[in-house]
Parts: sequence; C-alpha cells; structure tokens
Amino acid sequence: MTASPGRRVLLAAPRGYCAGVDRAVIAVEKALEQYGAPIYVRHEIVHNKYVVQTLEKKGAIFVEQTEEVPPGNIVMFSAHGVAPAVHEEAQRGRLATIDATCPLVTKVHKEAVRYAKDDYDILLIGHEGHEEVIGTSGEAPEHIQLVDGPEDVAKVEVRDPSKVVWLSQTTLSVDETMETVDALKTKFPGLVSPPSDDICYATQNRQLAVKQMGAEAELVIVVGSRNSSNSVRLVEVAKLAGSREAYLVDFAGEIDEAWLEGVTTVGVTSGASVPEVLVEEVLEWLAQRGYGDVELVKAAEESITFSLPKELRRDLRDEAAALMAGRGGSGGVRGVTPGA
Repeated sequence: MTASPGRRVLLAAPRGYCAGVDRAVIAVEKALEQYGAPIYVRHEIVHNKYVVQTLEKKGAIFVEQTEEVPPGNIVMFSAHGVAPAVHEEAQRGRLATIDATCPLVTKVHKEAVRYAKDDYDILLIGHEGHEEVIGTSGEAPEHIQLVDGPEDVAKVEVRDPSKVVWLSQTTLSVDETMETVDALKTKFPGLVSPPSDDICYATQNRQLAVKQMGAEAELVIVVGSRNSSNSVRLVEVAKLAGSREAYLVDFAGEIDEAWLEGVTTVGVTSGASVPEVLVEEVLEWLAQRGYGDVELVKAAEESITFSLPKELRRDLRDEAAALMAGRGGSGGVRGVTPGA
C-alpha cells in the first residue's frame, strides 16, 4: 500500500456485521451443511447483495413468498422477522421452518403483542414497505399504525390519548427517530415509551462512529446495499455530521475517482449486513490512489453474540418428510400442531 502526504482514511469502528446478521448468515450456512441444498429463504436473509449471491452459490434459494417453496422443504425466515400469518402459511404449505429473526427484532414483536393485549394504540416508527415493519405490524394489525417520519405525525389519530405507546424499526437513524418521538409527544403528552430503546445497539454504534468522522472527512464512503435501511441511514448521518459528500456502494468498483477531487480525508464504514472483505477491497482501492494512511475512529466496543436458531438442533429433513406425508412433526407454526 502507498500513501501520499496529507491523504488519509478514517476507518469506522465498529462497522459491518452485527450479532443478528452474523447469526442469520451462519444459520443459512449451517442449514446447508446439516440438511443439504436446497434451503429456501423467504426474502433476502440480510440486505446485502454480496451475501445473497454468495449463499445462492452454496445452495440457498431466495423467494419472495412462502407459497413459492415446494411442500416438504425447509424454509428459513430472514433476520428482519415475519408476521404470524407467514408462520401459518408455512404450516399450510407443509414446510419445516427455521426462524432466523434477529433477537432484537423479536423483542419489538413481543412488545407489540404485550401492548396490544393491554389495548394500547401502538405507533410504529419506521419506513413503509420495509420487511421488519411488515413483520412487526402483523403481530397486532388492529392496534398498530405506521408513522413514517415527523411529517406523518399530523395525520395520526388514536382512540385514547392516555393509552398510546411508540415502538420503532430497529435500523433507523437515532436522531430522526427521536425527532418523530418528540413530535408525537407534543401531540400526545401521555405517550408511553418502550421499556428499552428499540433502535439496536449496532445501528447506534455505527452512526456514532460516522458522526465522529463526519466533521473531518470531506468524503465518506459507506459500503452497503441500497435496500439496507441502516446503510442508507449512515450516508444521511455522515452528511448531517459535516461531510461534504457521502456515497453508498456495494463494491469498490462502484467508487467514482471524481469523488476524490480536492479530498484529503476519506471516511470509510459499512452497514450492519456487510462482510469485512468488501471494506478491505475499498481500502485497497483507496490505497492504490494514495490514501494508504488509515486511522481508526473507535466509537464503541461490541461483544454481543446470539445463539443460533433452536431449529438447527433438530432433524428438519425428517420433519419436512413427515409434514409432506401428513404425519405431523415439531417444525410448524407457533401454537399449532404441524400437519393439523
């Protein structure tokens, strides 16, 4: 690697894989290893083009709808979570299931169920159409309404202002979410906050690192896919923190050399679903153009890990065969006997 005087790279830490993504990706790899191909995955297991392409080469088949999976097969639910109706679809389709939902998303699902049981109106802060929002909303559709940013607050109506709570998509910008919460509290002074922050620790830590580098870096390159909510938010955070320009790229080859004109300091980070190999390729690309001096910008330590889905401890191929034959099994929907 080479370095030109005055040119440097600020490398964010933490960056890349969070515990939930790591768990989900390993779950697909373990399922392929344990049960053999194909393993069907409903939606992208995580929002990253490289990861999806890599797993497809190993035998994973990604589908948009549960009905696309042939009966008697295994289907895995992505890290973003699914609604109870999707579990029921898998049951009707005689599919064995592996639930790779991030435990932090599962926490939000449980909060939605609990507040709905207590007859609260639930204001879910998030982006319309995002898989995580669809899954959470499906837990209590009659109680949940989506609030897609501060501009949505004016149209929110509730039955009882004294029984209203907010929850949020885990991958949002912290600042944007709190702006929405503040607007909601102005309209509903009795608004209840969830017992713990819904925005995941990894999202917050990656945004904090970008805030720290944004004031110094004229250019910030975020490695991540365009359908990755947390990666898109990092671009927004970088600009708000003071960076002149910030761009989202899947691969180093997408970087435009024109972006480097007049730039002495480049910030580099990656979304929570991005493998480190893609960041290394960006660093190599920059080094070849004189940005070989790399300084770490460390915002937090991360040591959280999650255990793999419990279904990987069972023989799901036998369960799938039993479901296909109508003999039952234990791989079905919550609270429902498979094959019933």
